[in-house]
Parts: sequence; C-alpha cells; structure tokens
Amino acid sequence: ERERFTMDQMSSRAVREAFNRLHEEKLLYRAERLINWCPRCSTALSDLEVDHQETKGELYKFAYPLADGSGEIVVATTRPETMLGDTAVAVHPDDPRYENFVGKKIRHPIVGREFPIIADAELVDPKFGTGAVKVTPAHSFEDFEAGKRNHLPLVNILNPDGTLNENAGPFRGQDRIKVRPALKARIAELGLQRGTEPHNYSIGHCQRCGSVVEPLLSKQWFVSMKPLAEPVVHAVEAGRIRFVPEVWQAEFFRWLHNIHDWCISRQLWWGHQIPAWYCENDHVTVARETPSKCATCGSTSLRQDPDVLDTWFSSGLWPFSTLGWPERTAALETFYPNSVMETGFDILFFWVARMAMLGLHLCGEVPFRTVFLHAMVRDEKGEKMSKTRGNVIDPLDVTDKHGADALRMTLASMAGQGRDIKLSTERIAGYRAFANKIWNAARFVLMNANGYDPDHPAQPASVYDRWILSRLSRLADETRAAMDDFRLSEAANGIYKFVWGELCDWAIELAKPALYDQLGAGAKASAQATLVRALEGALRLLHPFMPFVTEEVWQRLPKAKGHAPSIMIADYPRGKGYQVDPVAEREMDLVARAIEGARSVRGEVNLPPNQPVPIVLLPRDAGVQRTFRDHEPAFRKLANASRVTVLAPRAKRPANAAVHVEAEVEVHLPLRGLIDFGAEKVRVEKEIGKIEADLLGIEKRLGNPGFVARAPAEVVEKDRARAAELQAKRDKLARHLSRVASPEESMNEQSNGRNHDGEDEEQEQGHRGADQMGTHGGPAQGQPAGGSGAAPGGEEEDKPETSSHPGFSSEAEAEKEEGGGAGAASAEDEEEGIAAQAITRVKSIARGLMTKKEDADEEGGPQSEIEKLEEMAEIAPKIQKRAAKRKASKSTRGKTGKPDVRRKSVRGAKNKASKAGKVGARGKLGRQAAAKGAKKGTRGGAKKQKGRPVGKGDRRAATGRGPGSRGQGRTSAKGGRGKTGGKQRPSARRSAR
Repeated sequence: ERERFTMDQMSSRAVREAFNRLHEEKLLYRAERLINWCPRCSTALSDLEVDHQETKGELYKFAYPLADGSGEIVVATTRPETMLGDTAVAVHPDDPRYENFVGKKIRHPIVGREFPIIADAELVDPKFGTGAVKVTPAHSFEDFEAGKRNHLPLVNILNPDGTLNENAGPFRGQDRIKVRPALKARIAELGLQRGTEPHNYSIGHCQRCGSVVEPLLSKQWFVSMKPLAEPVVHAVEAGRIRFVPEVWQAEFFRWLHNIHDWCISRQLWWGHQIPAWYCENDHVTVARETPSKCATCGSTSLRQDPDVLDTWFSSGLWPFSTLGWPERTAALETFYPNSVMETGFDILFFWVARMAMLGLHLCGEVPFRTVFLHAMVRDEKGEKMSKTRGNVIDPLDVTDKHGADALRMTLASMAGQGRDIKLSTERIAGYRAFANKIWNAARFVLMNANGYDPDHPAQPASVYDRWILSRLSRLADETRAAMDDFRLSEAANGIYKFVWGELCDWAIELAKPALYDQLGAGAKASAQATLVRALEGALRLLHPFMPFVTEEVWQRLPKAKGHAPSIMIADYPRGKGYQVDPVAEREMDLVARAIEGARSVRGEVNLPPNQPVPIVLLPRDAGVQRTFRDHEPAFRKLANASRVTVLAPRAKRPANAAVHVEAEVEVHLPLRGLIDFGAEKVRVEKEIGKIEADLLGIEKRLGNPGFVARAPAEVVEKDRARAAELQAKRDKLARHLSRVASPEESMNEQSNGRNHDGEDEEQEQGHRGADQMGTHGGPAQGQPAGGSGAAPGGEEEDKPETSSHPGFSSEAEAEKEEGGGAGAASAEDEEEGIAAQAITRVKSIARGLMTKKEDADEEGGPQSEIEKLEEMAEIAPKIQKRAAKRKASKSTRGKTGKPDVRRKSVRGAKNKASKAGKVGARGKLGRQAAAKGAKKGTRGGAKKQKGRPVGKGDRRAATGRGPGSRGQGRTSAKGGRGKTGGKQRPSARRSAR
C-alpha cells in the first residue's frame, strides 16, 4: 500500500510542484555559469559529485612576451594546456617586482591574442610560484570570479568530449590531457620555457567514472542555496534537529555556511525531465503541466528541455512526497515530521541537508527530529570497498554462508559512534559461532527442564540463581538506555557478553549440580526456573539484533499461559521484571575474581590449563573464609583444581607458591614438584631474549621518521600494537622469572592488599590490587569467565578448562579437605607435586624438542641479512651487560661467606624431584605416568583436536572461547600443551560454553 518509487506518479507530481514553486519565488533560475563537467559522462556535476584527489605533479614555468617587446613576464602553472584560453596575467598590487608591469599588454605566443596584465589581491599570492598568475576565466572557478571582478572575456577552448575546439589554434581536435607534451615542446621551441619544480596539487575526478573533471562554461539550471540554508542553521541551533554523533553538527554548519548555488540539471538519459519548455524565440516557460503555448510570445511551437534533474532533487522531497504532498493528506499530517533519520555520513550533504532545506521551506517544518549517522563499512584493512579493488563483501554471499543474524550482529556490535567499521568475514563467522552458542545453551536448558512449570515457577534459591537474574535486570536497563541514546554497539556487545560470558560460562556451569539432582528437588526446581527465565529474557533483549535465531529458540521455550504469539511483539525486557540482588552480585564478584586469579597465575607459570593443580586460599577475614568454603566445590570445578584448601585468616602462607592477590583473598598455587625451577628459568630467559630482539627491531622501525611517514597507516599501527603486545608479554615473563629464579624468597611475597596485622604491605608488580577491583572481567562486569570478553575475531586470555563431569566432589571429600590446616596443605601439596614431576619433566623435554625446528624456521624470516646483523649488533651489548651483572652477583654472594639459600633450595627441589621421579618410575604407577606423559605431552598441541560425543544434551564447544578465534594453538583433550605457533586454547572438554 505504501510502496513508493522516486519516479512514480506521486513523486513526479511533487517534483514538478517543487520546481515551479522555487522558480516562482526566484530561488530557481537558468544561467550560463562555470560548472563541473565530466567529459566521459557528458554531464554537469554538482560540487558534491566531484572527488578531489591529491596528485604528484609539477609547477611548469614559462614566459609571456610583452606586446611592446620590452621584456617578458614569467608565470607558473600546473596545467600548461589551459594557457590557450588565457585572457590576462594577474599580479599582486603590492608586489614591487611587477609595479611597472600592470596595465601592459601581452601577445599570446601561440594564438596571437593580446590581453592585459592586471592587479588582483584576491587571486594572487606573491609568495607562490613566480608571483604572476595566468588567468583562464572559462576553465577555473577562481579565475572565473577574477574575470567578473576585472571584466575579462571568457574564451572556452574545450568541446564537451574533452577535446580542444577552434579557440586552441593549431592544437584543435586534440585531447586536453594528451596535448600537454606537444604544447610544452612548442613552448620550448619558442624559447619561452623557464623550468619546472615538483608540486603536489588537488584535482577533481568524477564520482561516477573517475575521469578528470573540467570546469566548463555552460547554460544550466541552478537553485539559490543561501536563502534555503539559513533557516536550517537556525533550526539546528534551536535544537529542532540534533545529530548523533554530535560531532557531525559542526561539519554540517561548516558546509551550510560555505554553500554555493546548486546545479540541478543533468545531461543524462534517466531522471525527472525538467518541466521547462522553449519556443523558437528561445523564451522559457516553466509549468506544472505541459503548456499549449509560450507564456511570453504565444508561440505554439514548444520543445521541452531535454535535461533531467539531479537525482538528489527528487530525493530531497522524499520525507513528504511519499505522503501525498502537495496535498494535505492524513498520512502527511500523521507522519511528517518523522522522528529519526538514519543514514550514512557520506551523504550528509547530498541528501540530509537537502531534505532539511526543502522540507523546511516547502512544508514549514523540519522533516525529522534526529539524524543518526552510521559508520562507513570498509574492508578489514580500513579501505573503502570497491569493485576495482576487489574487496567488496557481498551481503548475499555472507548470509548464504553465515546467516543474516551473524551479519546483523557483526555490524551492530561494531557500529561505535564516530568510527568506521572494518569488516571481515572472520568476524562474521565469529558471530555465527555465537548463534551456535545460543542453540547449545537452549538445548541444555530444555533437556534439563523436565518437570518445570512455567505457570508456577520456583523462586531463585541459590546465590547463583539470584546473581544471574540480578545481572539480567541490570542488563535490561543498560540495554534500553543504550538503545535510546543510539549506542547500538554498546547494547549489542553488552548482550553478547551476558549470554556468552555470564549465562553460558558461569550460570549454566554453576547450575549443573542442582540440575543433576545432587542438591535436592528444591534446588533443581529453582535452577530450572532461573535458567529458563534468564535465557528467555536474554533472547528478547537480543531479538532486534538477531531476529531469526531468537524467534526460533524462543518459540521452543516453555512459557506461561497468555504469552505473546511471537517474540517480535513480546514486551521488551525491563529491569524491574527481575529482582536486583546486590549481595549476590558482590559474593559472585569475589568468587569470580579469585577463580580468574587462579587461572591467571597458572598461565603465568606456564602450567597447562587442563592439568589439575592444588589451590590454597588465604582469606582476609572470617566472613571471606565462610564465603569460599561455601563456594569450594564451584571453585574447584571452575579453576580446575585438584584440591582447594581454605586457610584461616591469619594462617601461615604455603611455601614455594605463586600468588595472586585480591583485596579480600590471596590465591596461592604451590609449585614444588609441578615445575623444574632450573629448566623453567632457562626457558623463560630464552623466551625473554627472543622477545627483546623482536621488540628492538620493531622499536627501531617505529623510531625511524621515514618509516612512519612512508609506510601504510595499517602497517605502522600493526607494529605499534605488536610492540605493546611484546612489552606486556615480556613483563609477564619477567614476573614469572623472578619466581622461578629464587623460589624460596619470591614465591611467597604478598603482592597486594593488607597483611593480617592491618598494615599496608608492598605491592608486587603485575598483580591485581585493591584499586583494580571490578576489572577482572568476571560476572559483575558481564565479561566471559575466562577473559576480557573480547569481541569475535579478537584475542582473549587463555581460559583454563573446567571439569567435564557434571557434579562436584562429595561432602565427605569436602570435609576432609576443609579439615587440613596450613601445614597439612603444604605437606599434601608437596607430596602430590613431587609425584607429578616425572610427568611434567617429560612433557617439558618433549615441548623443548618440538620448538627447535620452529625456532629455526622463525630465524629465516622476512628480514634482510643486513637488518639481522644490525639488530644483533645492538642486542649484543645488552646481553653482555646482563651476563656481567649475573657474574658480579654470584661473586658478591661468594665473598659474603654465606650459603646461597636460593641456589641450594633450587638444587634441593631438583634433587628431590629427580629422586621421586626415579622411585615412582620403578613402580607401576610411575611407569604408567611416565609413558602417559611422554606420549601425550609430545603430541599435546601437534594433533588436531578430536571432538567428543554429545552427552546430556550438552554439546561441548570445540574451542571453548569467544567466536572468531582462529589459527591459534590448542591443547589436546588430556595431554600436555604443545607449541603450535599461536596462543594456547582450551581443549574440547569445555562444557556448554
């Protein structure tokens, strides 16, 4: 019913009415003026249809002889061929070099025409070129204005096809660009050439075909723009129109304040034909309907203007022409003005400004209240998509492969205000994985919803249930606020992080014991109701961004009687629909930060995420102690801990442990037996040296002004990002090195917070402090449990694997572990670590062997031999300096006469581990462990991960991380971690992620 086309009858009537009204008000006229002309398209162009490109050229100098033979005047130009149309030479009136030249005549050396030397302060810059400027009024907009000021004749030398006409003398018929070498040769023959110098200048190109645009004298139709622009400026200043992002308002004003009359006639085959007719006496009749006779002389011999209107003229009427204007229809009264105009910033002046001017002038009201300008979609390198570059991403191809939802979500999540979208198919594929994540989560929830009654749902009982619904409440309000303020990327990313990072990574995992009947019928009913409510609310929030998958999944969920027939018309969630529980959020925030700390410190000491490790928690006070004892089963599962020991608040810290500190708790990872301190020290030092060498090369390039100036922007930015990444990695390794270099001293230093006497202690570099609370990327911030919630296609921190078993340990096991004090924990952890060292050592050796070939391959990179030698020469003194420091340090320790406690402790640990390994290897358990470690440690990252069968309706994700991750190393299902040239990824044993 409301389908409209800019060439349909309703639009044509509106176009004729607008043309006639503007003509009657003297705002539309026909005149011979200088216009932009495309010789290839054979049509006039508006200023906005001309793309100006910076061009490397030259400033060509030649002499004009004075007509009286008394001398010459030298001019400089970037386009010597236009000298055939010169009608003057201009100098600055205050330039003493030419004060005796003004008023004299010049004889054109090629066409023989005489013209004057004039003084014009507006046109001439005495510091540019020779200070004398050739004036071509028919082929330069600036010269055209100078010609009007000085009453100069107009000499057109161009035909419409870009060739030279009869005014070009001997060069008639030649192309205006190809004639340049012949013309310069002729000037040289005449002895008038005076040299050249390099010069960059801007030259206009046709936006349609890319041809060089020529200023050309032509009779065209124009609209007077200043009378139309001023009311729009006042309307914007009064707040009747606002721009989102607001930064575009200044650009809008700049264009309107410097606006020129708009050439609206085009010499094209397609468009609205201009409603003007000419008689044989060349009188013009403008009419709404075809006239029968000339309005001036009465002649009945009329012909309509063959030109058509600029397409933006009819498009500028669109907000009201589609509603029946010029009639005052009910639709026009109802829908004009509209609320929001959404479009791209690249047509802000083509379309938005003209709609505003024509709408306000013809209808008396602005056509819209808000202009929302979306970003420009570019390719992944930031280049504008074009067929010539071959970098166009066809939406139809994308939707066939990844689905419309994935494309929509990608664009929405990247549409940050004021930023262009660098689109890649990998990122779109990442959001396809997000759609799969929703399917998997829904499958798990539905397969565990037996007995759930949507008309009588259980109330949330556990802290986990109260927490996820509280987070959904906050998300609903945050999403509404973001969408009301056009912060669509924030809304989309917030929902994404909630679904993936809180609902899937945390809530579903934490609900499994209840769903698997381990905590009683009441807990199960609560978990069922909570997961269904959380999933259903998240689907409604996500629906505007991913309408297809959300509708499909939503239809399958159990719903109460009287529900909407479609998610499309269901109420959009509000925060008040769910109970906010700050206590549950604070408790989960604390637990999540501690779990993240355990995962982080595990990664820093290079332990595989799928290897269970003992964890010791030292709480600040009794309240925190109770919290972690309550959450000990969840902590053990999500941190992949073999044992979690919660100490008393003032208990002694465990020995030889890496530590992560939060304000409320210290997370200790006892390392004795888990790593070979000596071998690990060598490995870390080698890796740091390699990083420093890479970093030195990058810093050398970035420190070269020539490289930064000449290299593509994306190359420079990539180097800067790589340098920051290497610096962060180096600092992380340096912290680890300080642990393994002197384990007895550095492992147990409290790195942050307060000691148990209430006094401040020194903060160890690199560990999270009290001032960093809330930045952990855990549930309170809507981040995935395993990292920062990076967008699809980006990088995330490694997420340690959690157990695939649905339940936690038994109460008897929990009580047994809880009963141990600091001494017991230390003894048990040490015994367990020593027994495991044989396996760890074999894995370490295997990984070392695997890296040799990779290291050799990396040495033969893209650097030249000269660059390698230069970098080696710069690195060598640093290596020598470090070696000298270590030698001096050893010498100093020897002179003191005191035993080297740290070296003894390292040797002692290695000896004990070696002895334990040999003893264990003689037994059945030792032989099995050594064989298992050798086999799977060697193959851990080298072979492609095989999937595992679906169980309990919970299809484990193959990667266990955010969508879009690709080409990175991955750990095996059970074995050690292999080096594959990329970041480590969790194995396939992830649960519903």
